Amino acid sequence: MKGRLPCALAIGGLDPGGGAGLAADLRAFAAAGAFGCAAAAALTVQSTAGLRRVRAISAHDLVAQASEVLRHQRVRAVKVGALATQSNVLAVARLLAGHADIPVVVDTPMLPTLGRGRLLEAGAIAALKAELLPQATLVTVNAREAEALVGERVRLIGEARDAARALIATGARAALVKGGHLAAVSATDVLAVGSEIIELRARRLESMTVHGAGCVLASLVAGRIAQRLGTGLPREELVAAIRWAKRVHHRALTRAVDVGDGMRALVF
Repeated sequence: MKGRLPCALAIGGLDPGGGAGLAADLRAFAAAGAFGCAAAAALTVQSTAGLRRVRAISAHDLVAQASEVLRHQRVRAVKVGALATQSNVLAVARLLAGHADIPVVVDTPMLPTLGRGRLLEAGAIAALKAELLPQATLVTVNAREAEALVGERVRLIGEARDAARALIATGARAALVKGGHLAAVSATDVLAVGSEIIELRARRLESMTVHGAGCVLASLVAGRIAQRLGTGLPREELVAAIRWAKRVHHRALTRAVDVGDGMRALVF
């Protein structure tokens, strides 16, 4: 119907500098054609110069924020980012279990690219793996996050394939191990969907530090998934959404902008 938009809901951390977290999620949702909604799991003190401090929102308040949006708006996809604490991981897992018809993209930020502090406390990693990943339509990880989740080294393409399979074994429908830090000529992401492994290659770009690149990729996928018609998400539509997001993300990386000190930011 004319004038109606699907919603995508981001659950994650607020970055006041705008490069990562909820602000980046909302820009990516808009680029994908979805109306962006956001529930804050953590407040941070950070900018493009790095992370200084993280303060978690209580699980009660986090669930209240997300539940209100899920109750009244047409949420067609959820993207989960930084949750900060184990209690938030468990609360979000319980909440999403009650909305099993909505596809969920789980990004797994744990440590900042620059700065100090944690975006997910070390004690919450087991809960993330046991309670939240089994509900993921797609889980996205960089090499360091993959190592933390699977307990094995992830530096080579073959190791990324093994890690993607291990993440599928948690119950996630699909897993994307991002290739920016893998030893390969091209930037090669490894996608596992069920028993299938797909390698997504892109030209490796000139070295630069970009703020929120992982947040943006996961949110582009979620925003694209929100465009689906009808119920269910066929495998081919999921893979197509990931391929589309990769193309848009790579173009954004080629024109990352300088907005201040430190890292560059992605715009569309």
